[in-house]
Amino acid sequence: MIALREMDDADPALGFSPLVRGMEKTFAWIGEHGGIPLTPSKAFKRVFVHWAAAAFDWPGHTEADLFAVNKVLNEPDFAPLMVLHDLMIAMKLGRHYKGEFRLTKTGQALTGHPGRIFGTVVPFFLFRINHASMSRFDDAPILGNWDVFLNVLNVETEDGATGAHLRRVFFGEPEKGPLPRYDEVMGQLYIHVLRPLCWAGLLQQERGTTSYRCEEAVFMKTPLWRSALVLDTDAQVAPATRH
Repeated sequence: MIALREMDDADPALGFSPLVRGMEKTFAWIGEHGGIPLTPSKAFKRVFVHWAAAAFDWPGHTEADLFAVNKVLNEPDFAPLMVLHDLMIAMKLGRHYKGEFRLTKTGQALTGHPGRIFGTVVPFFLFRINHASMSRFDDAPILGNWDVFLNVLNVETEDGATGAHLRRVFFGEPEKGPLPRYDEVMGQLYIHVLRPLCWAGLLQQERGTTSYRCEEAVFMKTPLWRSALVLDTDAQVAPATRH
């Protein structure tokens, strides 16, 4: 498994991580309110979901993005919040108790320490959870390994690369047909690798056009990538072109 560098709580690069920001704000909310109220099915109640949508400012899932397609927000409408909830339960950072989600001692120890949150939660999130559970291909295995993905992305995304380019680098050209078809390999690369890296804050995704197709999105390393990762291909990385 790739090891991440230990991050200082004051490192400004941590500000690029939606995952760290969302967890920090969740911990702060619990510190102020005592616990997050739960529905009978143990999802976060709307009062918290609506607050989180505004507070997290999660790229691609901002308050404006979410309310553009929903009149009210339940936890399943805010996919990153569902992931955070599942992560905190899986890592025993919090638990459900008497109708509320409350932090455990382990979770409390991370409060106010974004560097510690990054070092504890991000490796678990990237390397141990099943990202395919967020897609219709929930039994699809990852098509490669993280050592290869990170070392190749280290070079390819230094100056930005489209999803289509990265798909070709890793897996070759997609099959051509008489009619447009969904590229399952591109979808798996995005679900398993590119989106998790964006949510962790190591990559950032920019829309090259008004399209939401991940083939056309541009992926680029953030300052957090350079702060957190030491990779075999570091010596091969050409300085990014700055305009």
